[in-house]
This record gives sequence, structure tokens and C-alpha cells, in this order.
Amino acid sequence: MKINCIIVDDEPLACKVLENHVNKIDSLELVEKCGNAIEAFNVLSNKEVDLMFLDIQMPQVTGIELLRTLKNPPRTIITTAYREYAVEGYELDVIDYLLKPISFERFFKSINKVFNNSSPRVINRTENSQLQEKEDNFIFIKSDRKKLKVFLKEIIYIESIKDYVKIVTDEKTYITYIKLGYLEEKLPGDNFIRVHKSNIVNINLIKSYTPLEIEMPGKTIPIGRYYKQKVINLLENKNSI
Repeated sequence: MKINCIIVDDEPLACKVLENHVNKIDSLELVEKCGNAIEAFNVLSNKEVDLMFLDIQMPQVTGIELLRTLKNPPRTIITTAYREYAVEGYELDVIDYLLKPISFERFFKSINKVFNNSSPRVINRTENSQLQEKEDNFIFIKSDRKKLKVFLKEIIYIESIKDYVKIVTDEKTYITYIKLGYLEEKLPGDNFIRVHKSNIVNINLIKSYTPLEIEMPGKTIPIGRYYKQKVINLLENKNSI
């Protein structure tokens, strides 16, 4: 399981340096780059982030101010050109304090601290993910300005609409702001499969299928060419006679 991280910095060159460092470490997955604290707040509200590389001096809201507003912030590494904020940063329980320009050697030392002091969030994603799926069997999605519980067994299919997804159940359709790829990673692979660049279906609710399409309750969904072999192989080997 990779550690999802974001970079929050209003300096494009600094962002690029950090991005290059992150890409050299296989266990890190860069999910977003944010040019200011407000963008970062929105990302943290909608995505699962384990580690944040956070600049301090940014327009409108500083990195320190952002940290103080977060109830459950991810593990944080401060990245800045100013030494004078070090004490304040450590008071907020940051992992490390990197002074720009940041060498890869110094960056790597910080990442070692992350692994040596893994947060409960990271541990939960790696060690307890299967237990979570078995016990809960539901997800919370943001819709209508609140978090709604959706039971996995009730989801018929999911459809991507640009930066949103439509989650269709027997009783209700939900629209939420999230990437289909991110949601695909959250769903248990035993019960859900992506059959098209725009669609994920509940395997347990498939009524019939051909090499070209899958019939779900209330909708027929095409099988994308890229996904065809994987889908057909899975369905042919699942309770087929």
C-alpha cells in the first residue's frame, strides 16, 4: 500500500523539486499539487491523504494557519525558506522541517521518519483495510453538504461525469465530487469491477453479459476495449458453468 501525499506550495519551482523527489520513492504516491492552502483544504476534505509537504509563506492563508484549522491533519513535513518558523511548526507535531533548497538526501531522511513513525491513518489503510471492508460494508460520500452512508451491497453501478461520479442504487442516485479512479481504489475488488473508463459495476448484481456489454438492473453498460479481457476473464471464472 502506497502512502498518498500532497504538495502545498505557491512556488512552481519548489513544487517541481518536491515532485521529482517523491517520484523517486516507490512507496509514495503524489495525489495532488496545491498552489495555496485553500486548494489543499478542499483536497484534504475529499481525498485520503497520509502525508502533506507544506510550505508556510503562502498568500491568503499560511501553512501554519492551515494546520491549525485541520481537526485531523495528515502527517506533515514543513518545506520553507525561513528558519524562524521551526519552533512553531514542531509545536504542531510536524514530522520534519525542511529548508529550501531541499536536496534529495535531506528529503529521504524525512521520509524515513515517516516510516518510523507511521500514523494511525497509514496503519489503518495497510493493516486493517480488509477488516474494515468486512465489518463496515459501507462508504460515506459527500452529497448535499453532508456525509451520507451508502451500503456497498446496494450500489448497482457507478458512472463518471467529469470530476463527479453518479452512484446508482435501487432507491436513490447520489452525485458526489470525486474521481472515479480514487473511488475504484476504495471499493473491494471481490465485489466491484471497472468495465469502462466511465463505469464501475457491482459484480453481484450483474444480470447478464456479452463480450460487448453488461446488463445491470435498469441499465446496459458497455465494456470498454481496454477493460474487456480483464472483465471477461473474471466473469468467466466466477461461478460459470
